[in-house]
Amino acid sequence: MSLSGCALLYCAPHSEDANQAPAAPTGGMSASGGVAPASGGMAATTGGARAATGGAAPSPTPSGGSAGTPQTGGAPSGGSPGGASTGGTLAVGGAATGGRATGGAAAGGNGGAPASGGTGGSGGAGNQGGAPDDDRCSIAKLDPADPPQALSLTGNLGTHDPTLIAAHGQYYLFSTGDQLGAKTSKDLRSWQAAPEVFTAATRPKWLAERVPGVMNLWAPDISFFGGKYHLYYSASTFGCNVSCIGHLTRAALDSGSWSDEGAVICSNQNRSCDSGSRPDNWNAIDPNAIVDQSGKAWLSFGSFWGGIQLIELDASGARAGTEVQTIAARPSNSGALEAPTIVRRCGYYYLFTSWDACCKGADSTYNLRVGRSASVTGPYVDRDGKQLLNGGGSLVLQGGTRFRGPGHNAVLFTEDGAYNAYHAYDADNRGDPVLRVSELAWDEDDWPVSGGP
Repeated sequence: MSLSGCALLYCAPHSEDANQAPAAPTGGMSASGGVAPASGGMAATTGGARAATGGAAPSPTPSGGSAGTPQTGGAPSGGSPGGASTGGTLAVGGAATGGRATGGAAAGGNGGAPASGGTGGSGGAGNQGGAPDDDRCSIAKLDPADPPQALSLTGNLGTHDPTLIAAHGQYYLFSTGDQLGAKTSKDLRSWQAAPEVFTAATRPKWLAERVPGVMNLWAPDISFFGGKYHLYYSASTFGCNVSCIGHLTRAALDSGSWSDEGAVICSNQNRSCDSGSRPDNWNAIDPNAIVDQSGKAWLSFGSFWGGIQLIELDASGARAGTEVQTIAARPSNSGALEAPTIVRRCGYYYLFTSWDACCKGADSTYNLRVGRSASVTGPYVDRDGKQLLNGGGSLVLQGGTRFRGPGHNAVLFTEDGAYNAYHAYDADNRGDPVLRVSELAWDEDDWPVSGGP
């Protein structure tokens, strides 16, 4: 999703599963440079049908073993400004001005046949841990008599573009912010602010050199594969697709510090946002990593313009090759989609995207959509068989009376189910963006159903 690059605004946040479970020592997160937690966050409970007490809290142990990543974020190119970092406040702003999405159709039926054989790969947007032997077919099955509900959350909830992962006996969340916001929780319900990822001193110098005017950092994505944690994030300015996706790694989230791996991919380098041509008809923001069943890592990304893109990564998490493949677009709707998250369950890869306008407070029209494919590279289709390349996408979640514009989600699998984490704008609190976490289940036709908003 996109946020403004203005100095007075907080510019507001996807890998399949990891091969090996991370170690489980206890302790808090140590951020590179460790600045003090952001102040002023929301401390109020945000409602929800399921109380924080009563009943077992979801275990922070990834289903099937190793940790993976939910993805979130980035500034929608041409989207509206606004957003909040950890504890920050929402800046409300202008209308989306994104260009028209492009991309040809790809042949394919409604989702394709489920892939057979093999176990879930490593990493991956919104996935925690390697997939179980049945490819998660027995996890998060919809019970019509007990449909998914939103969790009741407390603590520091001011969030835009969340991504989260289970590690070291707790949950770690990262989000859009001045230096990338962070929070932790033991139970997915009570959240505490953690130090931001960077300080002014540790923020990579190449960001300002390659993305002139960059201020806040947007839409991170946390994953675990190849024996390391990977944090991808977005560097951009509002309404322009001169952008880069940065890459950080570290061995553990509760010790050590982040290592800067530079840029994975950039769009329209050495071009101006104010004049001249920009040949890349896509925007290098809103990253989400996934590792497929063969063990190959991929990064999806994109916002407005030509839609959602996919590139291959090598074992270190860096870009492999030069191909950029379009996997979703909205040719007839000003290109208004962004923030991809790909997860695998029971033979299908599910591509979640956020449609329409974020960052307008209670007037935001963000909503979550999904399509699926038997292959991580597509073609993805919705429930009606419409290809996501041609504007397809089945509705998963839309705004309600209080919580408006839900979007930029991350999907988390645990031993006892699945959860959908996203931000929404609280109409009862000035339209500020807040964290929301809802139960997620798959119906008898293998389509996701989310609680919320």
